[in-house]
Amino acid sequence: MTDPTTQALAVRDLTKVFGQHVAVDTLSLDIPRGSIYGIVGPNGAGKTTMISMVAGLARPTAGRAWVAGHDVWEDPLPAKQAMGLLVDGVPVFDRLSGREYLQYLGGIRGLPQAEVEQRATELLDALGLADAGPKYIVDYSAGMTKKILLAGALLHNPEILILDEPLEAVDPVSGRHIQQILRRYAERGGTVVLSSHVMELVEGLCDHVAIIHQGRVLAAGHVDEVRQGASLVDTFVRHVGGRDLDDDTLGWLR
Repeated sequence: MTDPTTQALAVRDLTKVFGQHVAVDTLSLDIPRGSIYGIVGPNGAGKTTMISMVAGLARPTAGRAWVAGHDVWEDPLPAKQAMGLLVDGVPVFDRLSGREYLQYLGGIRGLPQAEVEQRATELLDALGLADAGPKYIVDYSAGMTKKILLAGALLHNPEILILDEPLEAVDPVSGRHIQQILRRYAERGGTVVLSSHVMELVEGLCDHVAIIHQGRVLAAGHVDEVRQGASLVDTFVRHVGGRDLDDDTLGWLR
């Protein structure tokens, strides 16, 4: 594999063990700069655990991770400054309004107040939250909460976005807008790493993909290379295993 410090994100032999369960098993992966990289796998494959370790939210049992050339655990400050996160474990201050939440994040990041206000207004508008900006996040729907968290991840214009199921619970119109935002971000040099169960999203949005199963990478590379002329769904099923139901299964069900 290549020098990990030249990649937007890289992991080497990343491992996480919970008791007797190996959630991530000596996983290695390179994510090039400027890519939109999809991480797919069945439930329990280790996707979220891997992302949590890369984001610095969970310490690995073994192995290393680099973000923007910085070791996440040996040089955490610049690694975390380079990231925008929408993952489990990122706190949601739901007693703030959407705008107050972005103002709070901007203050933590040390951004000038006027710049925070301008960016917050643009993000709220782009994500269909302009009218919801003054409302408390606790009163948001699941889709609105997902969008305000994405706005928070984008606010400081990070080098790398790490997104866990970014379109989950989001309506189709907002989903299209989010995809447009992510494409534009990558075209301008940013890197997007996203996990999803929606193969059509990954196939249509991402230029690279990794299929993870039982904590290991089964296939990784350009989407066309990985799927080899088949659909991503068929490729996924071929790698992780699956079977069609026979005619007698659930025969009692209308």
